Amino acid sequence: MTRRLRYANCGHLSGLLVRGDGNVERLESTSTLLGLFKEWDCSMRERELSPGDVLALYTDGITEASNERGEEFGERYLIESLRQHREMSCQGLLSAIVDGVRQFSPQEQHDDITAIVAKFKAAD
Repeated sequence: MTRRLRYANCGHLSGLLVRGDGNVERLESTSTLLGLFKEWDCSMRERELSPGDVLALYTDGITEASNERGEEFGERYLIESLRQHREMSCQGLLSAIVDGVRQFSPQEQHDDITAIVAKFKAAD
C-alpha cells in the first residue's frame, strides 16, 4: 500500500514534512495567492509518506513570535522542536511547540499561535 499526500499551497507558509529519520522537506507553494489575479491556475504536488513521518502546518504567529531582543522564533526553531519531539503523540507535539514559542516569547502574543500536526503510522 502506498500512502501519498497530495497538496496545494497558494501563498501560505510552506508546510513541513519531518521524515522518520529527521530529514525535513518543505512543502513549497504551488501557485500564487488565491483570488489575487483574474487569471489563476493551481497545480498539485505529491509526496510519498512513510511510517514515522510528521506533517506540520502552521501560521506565522509561531514563526514570527519574537523575544525581548527582537529575534524571531522562526522556521529553524520550529523544525528543531518538531525533530526533538516527533515521537510524542500529536497532542503532545502540539503542546511542545506552543510551550516552546511561549518560552521563547514570554510577552503577550500579538498574533495567533496555530498549528496542525499529523503523524503517519504503519498500516494495520
